Amino acid sequence: MTYPDNTRRTTRPLHNDTPGRQPLFYGWYVVAAAFAVTFVGFGAAYSFSAFVDALQQEFNASRGAVSLVFSLAGFLYFGLGVVTGPLADRFGSRPMAIIGMVLVASGLVLAGFAQSLLQVYLAYGLGVGLGVGFAYVPSVGTVQRWFARRRGFASGLAVSGIGFGTLIMPLLAALLIGTLGWRSAYISLGVLSAVLGISMALLIVNDPRSRGLGPDGGPPLQPAPSGVSEGIELKQAIRSRPFLTLYFAGLIASFGLFVPFVHLVPFATDQGMSAGEGAFLLGMVGVGSTIGRFLLGNVADLIGRRTALILAFAGMAATLVIWAVSVSLVPLAIFGLTFGTFYGGFVALMPALVMDYFGGRHVSGIIGVLYTSVALGTLVGPTAAGYAYDLSQDYTLAIVGSIAVNLVAAMAVATLGKPEVAAK
Repeated sequence: MTYPDNTRRTTRPLHNDTPGRQPLFYGWYVVAAAFAVTFVGFGAAYSFSAFVDALQQEFNASRGAVSLVFSLAGFLYFGLGVVTGPLADRFGSRPMAIIGMVLVASGLVLAGFAQSLLQVYLAYGLGVGLGVGFAYVPSVGTVQRWFARRRGFASGLAVSGIGFGTLIMPLLAALLIGTLGWRSAYISLGVLSAVLGISMALLIVNDPRSRGLGPDGGPPLQPAPSGVSEGIELKQAIRSRPFLTLYFAGLIASFGLFVPFVHLVPFATDQGMSAGEGAFLLGMVGVGSTIGRFLLGNVADLIGRRTALILAFAGMAATLVIWAVSVSLVPLAIFGLTFGTFYGGFVALMPALVMDYFGGRHVSGIIGVLYTSVALGTLVGPTAAGYAYDLSQDYTLAIVGSIAVNLVAAMAVATLGKPEVAAK
């Protein structure tokens, strides 16, 4: 049989327990590339909280108006997957990821030269929003094809780049703002994003069969026989009950999911903490997010990914209670760490569940459509929280609302049955 790229048939797995016997399975390079892409993209996005006070002062703007910058970017990078996912299924994920990293870097640099808040909307909102939108879904979707037995762990490891980005980039941004000013901080982050993001995106390979491999390093999967699908068609998937349930859960939860990413640092400074302490709290979300991707990704492979997603939504609701009653550094750090853990599980589990329910043929496209739910929630939630604060000078309503929507999402996922489609 002829295989892609004229690769000879592999008759045994390309991984074993004897060091030095076989090269590292290339799927782990794809995971590393997806890690770097999510680190750069979401690190740039979630560092925005460190810029809120500087942008308010520079442009004499309300907190709600400044929050809209992040909401616009979030709407784009989650919503654009509906376009970039199918494009990646057709043309490959590598070019999409490279374009995305170029856009992220360009948006950050141009934001550093903005002379009005509108220009920040256009530079950061469009640049980072479109850039992450091009890169995220294609990169994470590709990882799903390279793994079967260890899909939950591999997916969690790939998206743990979001956690590390949330830990490192806001702290770096706060340091740069304090030493160079917010404009030079944006330009510096843009240069870093270009160098790291583009170089790592080059490692992405769309399908293991193009290298004569199968999932987890086994022999290549045989093409499906004529008339047998390797996964559910996109149009069929988006009309199914499992998809609609996951869509509703992602939508309702996202109204509150990203409020801490924008407002935790301003909340901390409102309580008399320094900007550095506020960035530290957001960094704790990043630490927890990283733990959650590893922990819940691994646990999900044992207890079931649907059950683990229910746990993630319920856990976020429970930890938001800590934020509601906290005004000092230590309890807020505990909130950040625990909230981040369950948030990280949510991010790791959604792509893997798509593969479980719908198979691999159109996985990037289905993930892309699913994430439009998160896009809509992100557009509304952080901005609404900002305007609620402008009216009341308090975040209580926003936090209570975030608790409620996460509980509703958990109950929705609990109605799902087990996957009936064998993912390939």
